[in-house]
Amino acid sequence: MRAYRLLPLLLCAGLAHAQKMPAQDTVKNGKDHPLLSRFEGAKMVGYGLREFDEVMLPAGKRVENKDGQMAFDSTLLLEGKYTRMAYNFPPERSALEVMRNYQAALEKAGLKTVFACARETCGKGFGEFFLDKRVGDHFIQGAEASWDPFNYGRNDERYLLAKGTRPDGSLVHVGVYSVAPVQDKLGGIYVEIVEANAMEGGKVSVNLNAADMAKGIAADGKVAVYGVFFDTDKTDVTPESKAALAEMAKLLQQDGKLKLYVVGHTDNQGALAHNLELSQKRAESVIKVLAADYKVDAKRLSAKGVASYAPAASNDADAGREKNRRVELVKQ
Repeated sequence: MRAYRLLPLLLCAGLAHAQKMPAQDTVKNGKDHPLLSRFEGAKMVGYGLREFDEVMLPAGKRVENKDGQMAFDSTLLLEGKYTRMAYNFPPERSALEVMRNYQAALEKAGLKTVFACARETCGKGFGEFFLDKRVGDHFIQGAEASWDPFNYGRNDERYLLAKGTRPDGSLVHVGVYSVAPVQDKLGGIYVEIVEANAMEGGKVSVNLNAADMAKGIAADGKVAVYGVFFDTDKTDVTPESKAALAEMAKLLQQDGKLKLYVVGHTDNQGALAHNLELSQKRAESVIKVLAADYKVDAKRLSAKGVASYAPAASNDADAGREKNRRVELVKQ
């Protein structure tokens, strides 16, 4: 078995500065993560940071689901500090060498592999997902040559997802995706790091107030409300929905002639027939609570469940599916 050269790649705070940092980075204000240095000789071509966000990380191969849609057979839905970095690496290196170095660094730091794949074992359309949803030209900075590797190298792709705990006991997940150099192209590396930490609270009181809802209905004949919550596969409105429900009631109280359809929407996960029933009962539950707890005349409201028939975003990723799970108020 060939012995692959392990380049200096360390998962250790304070050591990233010791690595060779090329001067040709194309990213403004980008920086290597303090937990994980770059592959030696690589240049940064993409960078993003969110202090707190919900992130879907692939944890299984890409497959066609029962509805004929492409999806991962397993994913991790995480919350925390989200850092994204993309790099180009020299053409004399391989995607395998890159991945072996990252794998060795992660293992040395005590992170365990959750999922790993290479080429066809990643499933159909694995690279297309990363190209479209993660490392397309909307994220990569610099000339077209910086984006090209992630397009041309998809036939020799590798992926690794690992998780572990930091010294303070907090959980960290690291996803590494690499594609091989093709002809005279560079190779590509994409790294995602999600660090579990507490969300800074007090930023949002309610998604929409009654005035916002009225403006939306006046302009578009409908308004989406994301502050109404249900437990997974359940129809009862949860207590966390009170703020949104109060604003809905206020909207109806301020305009005594307004009549609305309360429309329940779901994502495309699960059987369509089941989701139609689920969305219908959720819409009915909203009306029931508005009538019982907020003294709204139920005759002014009509429930309808449409499941995934009217998506607000693509159902291919968790971010889109989350946007599709909503209640809409539609003027009758």
